[in-house]
Amino acid sequence: MTKDLREGLQPLQVAVKVHDGDNSFQGHREWLAEVIFLGQLSHPNLVKLIGYCCEDEHRMLIYEYMPRGSVENNLFSRVLLPLPWSIRMKIALGAARGLAFLHDAEKPVIYRDFKTSNILLDTDYNAKLSDFGLAKDGPVGDKSHVSTRIMGTYGYAAPEYIMTGHLTPRSDVYSFGVVLLELLTGRKSLDKSRPAREQILADWAFPLINEKKKLLNIIDPRLNGDYPIKGVHKAAMLAYHCLNRNPKARPLMRDIVDSLEPLQHTVEIPITTPTSTAENGKQDLECSGSDR
Repeated sequence: MTKDLREGLQPLQVAVKVHDGDNSFQGHREWLAEVIFLGQLSHPNLVKLIGYCCEDEHRMLIYEYMPRGSVENNLFSRVLLPLPWSIRMKIALGAARGLAFLHDAEKPVIYRDFKTSNILLDTDYNAKLSDFGLAKDGPVGDKSHVSTRIMGTYGYAAPEYIMTGHLTPRSDVYSFGVVLLELLTGRKSLDKSRPAREQILADWAFPLINEKKKLLNIIDPRLNGDYPIKGVHKAAMLAYHCLNRNPKARPLMRDIVDSLEPLQHTVEIPITTPTSTAENGKQDLECSGSDR
């Protein structure tokens, strides 16, 4: 070592994703896509790619370690405590910021596989997007969409993308709406253990989230009413607009970020059953005030 070059080794906890055994063309393409996109992009809500290795048939990616794992595991776990409302909205905002950064980049990127299993959480529940294997460069110039082979996850993928293969940033917006529904209801995007009409979350919940009285009946019961009614209504309406069948009518991710930011500061007020007429009148007044 010299005076200009000093030892700087420090232990760093990492996550290693091994691609051994997947020697298909698609497997290599997905590995390469992650290297390219995460190697070029840097944002607090994207998982950091620390390094990679490709030798013969062996391929691996080295990421920053996310100690709390995926949103999927935290939201649907039967072992962990239910995520409180404030954490759910924090996750939604962090993930939205990650998508907005991709869409507004100098060379726009469409994530294409936005879902709870691809959103990872650090110690403080900051959300970061991972797994860029299916990401695509967005349309440029006069082009309105990218035509591509249909990939992604059923239950999250936008209907127009499934039908035509036409991919736009608003395809990600639809997927975001599904994830927001999962955070609101505690239900999975696709659950074949439920009755037939309830298996696809977006199809089942879409007509309900636009009606205030019906909405509260589908909010995750594990929250035990510990959420602000006004905040729930706003989040639900945001999901409603994201799930519009007309992609051009869906909001932009930057506008979704603007809508979610005020929801980080709402106070959680438990919903209780009144025991007297006086209490009932007080609760009605509070609820109507919250809905304005």
